[in-house]
Amino acid sequence: MAACTATASTAVLLPSNPNSKAYISPKSISIPSSFPGLRNPLVSHAPASLFSRPSHNTRCSCAVRALCELPLVGNQAPDFEAEAVFDQEFIKVKLSEYIGKKYVILFFYPLDFTFVCPTEITAFSDRYEEFQKLNTEILGVSIDSVFSHLAWVQTDRKSGGLGDLNYPLVSDVTKSISKLYNVLIPDQGIALRGLFIIDKEGVIQHSTINNLAIGRSVDETLRTLQALQYVQENPDEVCPAGWKPGDKSMKPDPKLSKDYFAQI
Repeated sequence: MAACTATASTAVLLPSNPNSKAYISPKSISIPSSFPGLRNPLVSHAPASLFSRPSHNTRCSCAVRALCELPLVGNQAPDFEAEAVFDQEFIKVKLSEYIGKKYVILFFYPLDFTFVCPTEITAFSDRYEEFQKLNTEILGVSIDSVFSHLAWVQTDRKSGGLGDLNYPLVSDVTKSISKLYNVLIPDQGIALRGLFIIDKEGVIQHSTINNLAIGRSVDETLRTLQALQYVQENPDEVCPAGWKPGDKSMKPDPKLSKDYFAQI
């Protein structure tokens, strides 16, 4: 098991957050021939001594890696540069190129030519103009090669393909990006359905991670993005549960918040 200070080092990664901790898989993983609906819990093979209570002078051994990592939300999004397919051509995508210019919806999906995945990918593409109006780019990522992405894009939707998409599909064949965003299933070598909303300053403001069998909602992603942009434009206000544009917001103050509660 890697220590807390371990970081991933590959040709395609440009970590912009020095505080982020990358998980390093203890062995190479092959993609399973079947595609299960749910991930199976990992069984730790760490020696019992790793789980014993450390003395006051003992440094954290990182037996449970979640205790040694900062949450991604609220921190700088890990940068990356990778090949992608867009408009049936191979291009380079670098996350940092959007900083200062656009918001980014970055979502991971398990595998090309599967079942739930095309429903999500095409749903985001069909709603692309709505995200464009909010100055937002969409990036889809999986561990497949650009050649697999291209073949899937060139396959008709009625045959389980994607058809032309309005945004790039990024190739993460090294699984490095999936590791940086903590969505990789190490024993299966594929990513969970992680989705991240990154603001124009490059800070992750929202994340959701679904298991393999559960598709995500474009409506909820759009609503969350709108709420994020609202509170950034109105820093003295917050958005209550289910807030949508046009709904009443709330003042984060013990007295002023009563104006909101008095009207519900």
